[in-house]
Amino acid sequence: MDHINFIKEKIQASIDVKTLIMSNTVLLETILKVAEEIVNTYKHNDGKVLFCGNGGSAADAQHIAAELSGRFYTDREPLFAEALHVNSSYMTAVANDYSYNEVYSRMVKAAGRKGDVLIAISTSGNSANVVKAIEEANKRGMITVGMTGEKGGKMKDLCKYIINVPSNDTPRIQESHILIGHILCEIVESRMFS
Repeated sequence: MDHINFIKEKIQASIDVKTLIMSNTVLLETILKVAEEIVNTYKHNDGKVLFCGNGGSAADAQHIAAELSGRFYTDREPLFAEALHVNSSYMTAVANDYSYNEVYSRMVKAAGRKGDVLIAISTSGNSANVVKAIEEANKRGMITVGMTGEKGGKMKDLCKYIINVPSNDTPRIQESHILIGHILCEIVESRMFS
């Protein structure tokens, strides 16, 4: 096996997905609309942005939430953003007492308010606990955003906005999710604190 060429192939595959995103006007406009919704939530609703996902998508949820609640480029006031999985006692209690499928929807029910934003991340779009969180968020009048892969799964028909990365390869989708998350953070920060 030619390991250098293998590495180059993976880098090129990531570039190819990002090139597809760059040429998809609808997807780019959706990213901008989501950033505007987040700004509106913070500025006019005194709201919050909640994130959920599993595995690598949970890591992305936590990463993006930290960029908003901490700082991105600018030394500025914190913004209310939270990944819903960070309380391990809550997660294990609800998974044990109810089911793992309930962990996010129960927290959305507790913390989500009309006008808040839920960013739900699932490469397949079919993670049951994430889908249930979206359903609960919709009931509460929250703005629902799905970050997913090309097909969108069940999430594509449930979310107000769908950011479906044009790939079916989980690592390539996740690499693009973090790029898009960083872009959202930068737009939000510049609009809020320019």
